[in-house]
Amino acid sequence: MIPISDDNPTLRTPVMTYLLLGTLGFVWVFIQGAGFQVEALATSICNLGMVPGELTGRAPLGQAVPLGDGYACVVDAEAINRATPLTSMFLHGGWGHLLGNVLFFWVFGNNIEDSMGRLRFLVFYLLCGLVAAAAHVAVDPTSPVPTVGASGAIAGVLGAYLVLYPRVRVNMLFIFFIIIRVIPIPAWGVLLWWFVLQLITGLPQLMTLRPEVSGGVAVWAHIGGFVAGMALIKLFVNPRYTSQRTLWRHRMHPDHP
Repeated sequence: MIPISDDNPTLRTPVMTYLLLGTLGFVWVFIQGAGFQVEALATSICNLGMVPGELTGRAPLGQAVPLGDGYACVVDAEAINRATPLTSMFLHGGWGHLLGNVLFFWVFGNNIEDSMGRLRFLVFYLLCGLVAAAAHVAVDPTSPVPTVGASGAIAGVLGAYLVLYPRVRVNMLFIFFIIIRVIPIPAWGVLLWWFVLQLITGLPQLMTLRPEVSGGVAVWAHIGGFVAGMALIKLFVNPRYTSQRTLWRHRMHPDHP
Protein backbone atom coordinates (compact mmCIF):
# COMPACT_ATOMS: atom_id res chain seq x y z
CA MET A 1 0.00 0.00 0.00
CA ILE A 2 1.20 3.49 -0.88
CA PRO A 3 0.18 6.77 0.83
CA ILE A 4 -1.13 9.28 -1.71
CA SER A 5 -2.82 11.94 0.45
CA ASP A 6 -4.31 12.67 3.86
CA ASP A 7 -7.48 14.34 5.14
CA ASN A 8 -5.51 17.01 6.94
CA PRO A 9 -5.49 20.40 5.17
CA THR A 10 -2.97 23.10 6.02
CA LEU A 11 -3.65 26.71 6.99
CA ARG A 12 -0.38 28.11 5.65
CA THR A 13 1.49 27.42 2.43
CA PRO A 14 4.18 24.83 3.25
CA VAL A 15 7.00 26.86 1.74
CA MET A 16 9.81 24.98 3.49
CA THR A 17 8.40 21.62 2.44
CA TYR A 18 8.41 22.83 -1.15
CA LEU A 19 11.95 24.18 -0.82
CA LEU A 20 13.25 20.92 0.62
CA LEU A 21 11.53 18.91 -2.09
CA GLY A 22 12.98 21.28 -4.69
CA THR A 23 16.46 20.89 -3.18
CA LEU A 24 16.22 17.10 -3.35
CA GLY A 25 15.19 17.34 -6.98
CA PHE A 26 17.90 19.86 -7.83
CA VAL A 27 20.65 17.75 -6.25
CA TRP A 28 19.40 14.62 -7.98
CA VAL A 29 19.33 16.24 -11.43
CA PHE A 30 22.27 18.65 -11.39
CA ILE A 31 24.73 16.98 -9.00
CA GLN A 32 23.88 13.29 -9.39
CA GLY A 33 23.01 13.43 -13.09
CA ALA A 34 19.46 12.16 -12.51
CA GLY A 35 20.84 8.63 -12.44
CA PHE A 36 21.74 8.77 -16.13
CA GLN A 37 25.36 9.85 -15.64
CA VAL A 38 26.95 6.88 -13.89
CA GLU A 39 30.17 8.70 -13.04
CA ALA A 40 28.32 11.65 -11.48
CA LEU A 41 26.11 9.31 -9.46
CA ALA A 42 29.03 7.21 -8.20
CA THR A 43 31.15 10.27 -7.41
CA SER A 44 28.40 11.98 -5.45
CA ILE A 45 27.61 8.88 -3.43
CA CYS A 46 31.27 8.21 -2.68
CA ASN A 47 32.36 11.77 -1.88
CA LEU A 48 29.21 13.18 -0.26
CA GLY A 49 27.61 10.02 1.09
CA MET A 50 28.15 9.08 4.73
CA VAL A 51 30.59 6.24 5.39
CA PRO A 52 30.35 5.15 9.07
CA GLY A 53 33.87 3.75 9.10
CA GLU A 54 35.32 7.04 7.86
CA LEU A 55 33.59 9.01 10.62
CA THR A 56 34.74 6.65 13.35
CA GLY A 57 38.14 5.93 11.84
CA ARG A 58 37.46 2.20 12.17
CA ALA A 59 37.35 1.33 8.46
CA PRO A 60 40.80 0.61 6.96
CA LEU A 61 42.05 3.43 4.73
CA GLY A 62 42.12 2.32 1.12
CA GLN A 63 39.37 -0.28 1.52
CA ALA A 64 37.28 -0.31 -1.66
CA VAL A 65 33.53 -0.88 -1.93
CA PRO A 66 32.22 -1.73 -5.43
CA LEU A 67 29.50 0.61 -6.71
CA GLY A 68 28.87 -1.15 -10.02
CA ASP A 69 29.87 -0.45 -13.64
CA GLY A 70 33.53 -0.66 -12.67
CA TYR A 71 33.34 2.08 -10.03
CA ALA A 72 34.37 1.69 -6.40
CA CYS A 73 34.33 3.90 -3.31
CA VAL A 74 37.60 3.94 -1.40
CA VAL A 75 37.77 4.74 2.31
CA ASP A 76 39.75 7.93 2.90
CA ALA A 77 40.41 10.57 5.55
CA GLU A 78 39.29 13.70 3.67
CA ALA A 79 37.98 16.68 5.66
CA ILE A 80 34.66 16.56 3.79
CA ASN A 81 33.85 13.33 5.61
CA ARG A 82 32.85 15.26 8.73
CA ALA A 83 30.07 16.99 6.79
CA THR A 84 28.64 13.86 5.19
CA PRO A 85 25.96 13.22 7.87
CA LEU A 86 24.41 16.43 6.51
CA THR A 87 25.25 16.20 2.80
CA SER A 88 24.17 12.55 2.53
CA MET A 89 20.57 13.37 3.43
CA PHE A 90 20.17 15.31 0.18
CA LEU A 91 21.44 12.48 -2.06
CA HIS A 92 19.73 9.37 -3.43
CA GLY A 93 20.80 6.13 -5.03
CA GLY A 94 18.16 5.88 -7.76
CA TRP A 95 14.81 7.07 -9.06
CA GLY A 96 12.85 4.65 -6.88
CA HIS A 97 14.73 5.79 -3.79
CA LEU A 98 14.06 9.44 -4.58
CA LEU A 99 10.40 9.08 -5.54
CA GLY A 100 9.59 6.97 -2.49
CA ASN A 101 11.05 9.60 -0.18
CA VAL A 102 9.39 12.47 -2.05
CA LEU A 103 5.98 10.78 -1.85
CA PHE A 104 6.12 10.25 1.92
CA PHE A 105 7.45 13.76 2.48
CA TRP A 106 4.76 15.25 0.21
CA VAL A 107 1.95 13.52 2.14
CA PHE A 108 3.16 14.10 5.71
CA GLY A 109 5.62 17.00 5.65
CA ASN A 110 3.25 19.90 5.02
CA ASN A 111 1.20 19.27 8.15
CA ILE A 112 4.25 19.09 10.39
CA GLU A 113 5.55 22.35 8.95
CA ASP A 114 2.10 23.84 9.50
CA SER A 115 2.27 22.86 13.15
CA MET A 116 5.60 24.54 13.93
CA GLY A 117 6.44 27.18 11.30
CA ARG A 118 8.99 27.21 8.50
CA LEU A 119 12.29 27.84 10.27
CA ARG A 120 11.51 25.49 13.14
CA PHE A 121 10.52 22.84 10.61
CA LEU A 122 13.85 23.14 8.79
CA VAL A 123 15.81 22.78 12.03
CA PHE A 124 13.60 19.86 13.10
CA TYR A 125 14.04 18.11 9.75
CA LEU A 126 17.82 18.46 9.75
CA LEU A 127 18.13 17.44 13.39
CA CYS A 128 16.08 14.28 12.82
CA GLY A 129 18.33 13.50 9.85
CA LEU A 130 21.45 13.88 11.97
CA VAL A 131 20.04 11.66 14.71
CA ALA A 132 19.16 9.09 12.05
CA ALA A 133 22.75 9.22 10.75
CA ALA A 134 24.08 8.75 14.29
CA ALA A 135 21.86 5.71 14.79
CA HIS A 136 23.15 4.15 11.58
CA VAL A 137 26.77 4.76 12.58
CA ALA A 138 26.15 3.37 16.07
CA VAL A 139 24.80 0.09 14.66
CA ASP A 140 27.76 -0.49 12.33
CA PRO A 141 30.66 1.87 13.14
CA THR A 142 33.16 -0.03 10.98
CA SER A 143 31.13 -0.11 7.76
CA PRO A 144 32.94 1.13 4.61
CA VAL A 145 29.64 1.34 2.70
CA PRO A 146 28.44 4.86 1.78
CA THR A 147 24.90 5.73 2.86
CA VAL A 148 22.67 8.30 1.16
CA GLY A 149 19.05 9.39 1.34
CA ALA A 150 16.55 11.67 3.01
CA SER A 151 14.79 8.70 4.60
CA GLY A 152 16.07 9.31 8.12
CA ALA A 153 14.95 12.94 8.20
CA ILE A 154 11.60 12.04 6.65
CA ALA A 155 11.20 9.27 9.21
CA GLY A 156 11.40 12.02 11.84
CA VAL A 157 8.48 13.73 10.10
CA LEU A 158 6.52 10.47 10.25
CA GLY A 159 7.22 10.10 13.96
CA ALA A 160 6.05 13.65 14.57
CA TYR A 161 2.88 13.02 12.57
CA LEU A 162 2.11 9.95 14.68
CA VAL A 163 2.27 12.06 17.84
CA LEU A 164 0.29 15.03 16.53
CA TYR A 165 -2.28 13.48 14.19
CA PRO A 166 -2.71 9.77 14.97
CA ARG A 167 -6.41 9.66 14.05
CA VAL A 168 -6.26 11.59 10.77
CA ARG A 169 -7.19 9.43 7.80
CA VAL A 170 -4.45 8.69 5.27
CA ASN A 171 -5.56 7.60 1.79
CA MET A 172 -3.60 4.50 0.85
CA LEU A 173 -3.39 3.20 -2.70
CA PHE A 174 -3.92 -0.57 -2.65
CA ILE A 175 -2.87 -2.56 -5.73
CA PHE A 176 -3.42 -6.32 -5.95
CA PHE A 177 -3.15 -7.67 -9.51
CA ILE A 178 -6.07 -5.97 -11.33
CA ILE A 179 -7.68 -4.65 -8.14
CA ILE A 180 -6.90 -1.00 -7.48
CA ARG A 181 -8.47 0.73 -4.51
CA VAL A 182 -7.88 3.83 -2.38
CA ILE A 183 -8.48 2.92 1.25
CA PRO A 184 -8.58 5.52 4.06
CA ILE A 185 -6.67 4.28 7.11
CA PRO A 186 -5.99 6.11 10.39
CA ALA A 187 -2.48 7.54 10.47
CA TRP A 188 -1.58 5.57 13.58
CA GLY A 189 -2.20 2.32 11.69
CA VAL A 190 -0.14 3.39 8.68
CA LEU A 191 2.79 4.76 10.65
CA LEU A 192 2.98 2.06 13.31
CA TRP A 193 2.88 -0.60 10.59
CA TRP A 194 5.73 1.18 8.79
CA PHE A 195 7.75 1.38 12.01
CA VAL A 196 7.18 -2.28 12.87
CA LEU A 197 8.43 -3.26 9.41
CA GLN A 198 11.62 -1.27 10.06
CA LEU A 199 12.11 -3.06 13.38
CA ILE A 200 11.51 -6.48 11.85
CA THR A 201 14.12 -5.70 9.22
CA GLY A 202 16.59 -4.05 11.57
CA LEU A 203 16.63 -6.31 14.62
CA PRO A 204 18.52 -9.17 12.90
CA GLN A 205 21.38 -6.72 12.29
CA LEU A 206 21.96 -6.54 16.02
CA MET A 207 22.35 -10.31 16.24
CA THR A 208 25.09 -10.70 13.63
CA LEU A 209 28.83 -10.35 13.96
CA ARG A 210 28.85 -7.82 11.15
CA PRO A 211 25.50 -6.01 10.74
CA GLU A 212 25.59 -4.84 7.13
CA VAL A 213 22.87 -2.62 5.72
CA SER A 214 19.80 -4.84 5.18
CA GLY A 215 19.04 -5.13 1.50
CA GLY A 216 20.82 -1.83 0.86
CA VAL A 217 18.47 0.05 3.21
CA ALA A 218 19.78 1.74 6.37
CA VAL A 219 16.79 0.73 8.48
CA TRP A 220 18.35 1.86 11.76
CA ALA A 221 18.57 5.35 10.32
CA HIS A 222 14.81 5.10 9.74
CA ILE A 223 14.24 3.87 13.28
CA GLY A 224 16.48 6.53 14.80
CA GLY A 225 14.85 9.30 12.79
CA PHE A 226 11.33 8.13 13.65
CA VAL A 227 12.06 7.98 17.38
CA ALA A 228 13.77 11.37 17.22
CA GLY A 229 10.70 12.87 15.55
CA MET A 230 8.42 11.49 18.26
CA ALA A 231 10.71 12.76 21.00
CA LEU A 232 11.40 16.21 19.56
CA ILE A 233 8.03 17.24 18.16
CA LYS A 234 6.76 18.71 21.43
CA LEU A 235 9.86 20.90 21.67
CA PHE A 236 9.37 22.30 18.17
CA VAL A 237 5.61 22.46 17.81
CA ASN A 238 3.99 25.91 18.02
CA PRO A 239 0.91 25.60 20.30
CA ARG A 240 -0.71 28.60 18.65
CA TYR A 241 -0.46 27.00 15.22
CA THR A 242 -1.78 23.65 16.37
CA SER A 243 -4.72 25.20 18.21
CA GLN A 244 -5.59 27.19 15.07
CA ARG A 245 -5.42 24.02 13.01
CA THR A 246 -7.60 22.09 15.45
CA LEU A 247 -10.23 24.83 15.63
CA TRP A 248 -10.34 25.24 11.86
CA ARG A 249 -10.56 21.49 11.24
CA HIS A 250 -13.42 21.08 13.69
CA ARG A 251 -15.32 23.95 12.11
CA MET A 252 -14.89 22.68 8.57
CA HIS A 253 -15.14 18.96 9.30
CA PRO A 254 -16.98 18.41 12.62
CA ASP A 255 -17.24 14.67 11.98
CA HIS A 256 -13.51 14.17 11.36
CA PRO A 257 -11.15 13.22 14.21
